[in-house]
Amino acid sequence: MRRRYWYVAAPLALAVAAVAGWVGVSAILTEREIAAHAAAIRDIAGRHPSAAADAAALAALPPPVQRYLAFAVPDAQARFRTVTLTAEGDFRRPLTEGFSPTTAAQTIAVGTPALMFDATTPLGPVLWARAYDFFADGRMEMRARIASALTVVDESATEALNRTSLRRWLLESPLYPMALLPGGPVRWEAIDDSRARAIVSGFGLEAAMVATFRPDGSLASFDAEQDGDLTTPYHGSGEHAARSDYRPVAGMMIPHAFEIARAAGGAIHPFWTGRITTIRFE
Repeated sequence: MRRRYWYVAAPLALAVAAVAGWVGVSAILTEREIAAHAAAIRDIAGRHPSAAADAAALAALPPPVQRYLAFAVPDAQARFRTVTLTAEGDFRRPLTEGFSPTTAAQTIAVGTPALMFDATTPLGPVLWARAYDFFADGRMEMRARIASALTVVDESATEALNRTSLRRWLLESPLYPMALLPGGPVRWEAIDDSRARAIVSGFGLEAAMVATFRPDGSLASFDAEQDGDLTTPYHGSGEHAARSDYRPVAGMMIPHAFEIARAAGGAIHPFWTGRITTIRFE
């Protein structure tokens, strides 16, 4: 009986060890890939510093944008190249209903649209999903892997996805509001006393979102003007991003609470809600 048990247990143990080894090596390679992309963003940011704001250009902005920038960036001459941050909250994977606790990190260039986002979401007691979005030089990559090993999403650059990533950089910009000053990649169009359209241009592409501002000057939300496609295996940038809990950081007012959602048919479908846990400007 013991010999029969050994014949079964030994190959099983070897198989488990082999799988564990494969997962471990894959996780290391995934982390190296993510780190290399973050380093690429820092390099790009170093070659594209944020522009100093011109007083005349500031005065020509739509009134709600002027109030927002006075609130968020009191020193319009502040110059930063990158922002790195971490966040935690609850995430809903595409085409699912339930939320799971998630942690995320971002490295973002301020003076030009480029960003790296990575997140980890548990899928059960021993499984997790590791995903990242990388956008640089006008081209995007999107990967999601189970246990950092089994690839379940692998999207490469197309014009539509590149534009989605360009919009993603714009959607996140309240976290680095100097990017919204005149002279950078974003221009503003007036709508009314509480809204304005932000248009980001780069790499032969454009993306726009409508900003809604609160009476105190803070930016309440960014919203797309077109419905999203809720059937895709990825969320993309989302069509709605709400911001709150503004706090002073590096001489600016930065929102620390967020809700990112898909939107279509007049309904909003949140997929990432949480809080910024650390943020640093360089």
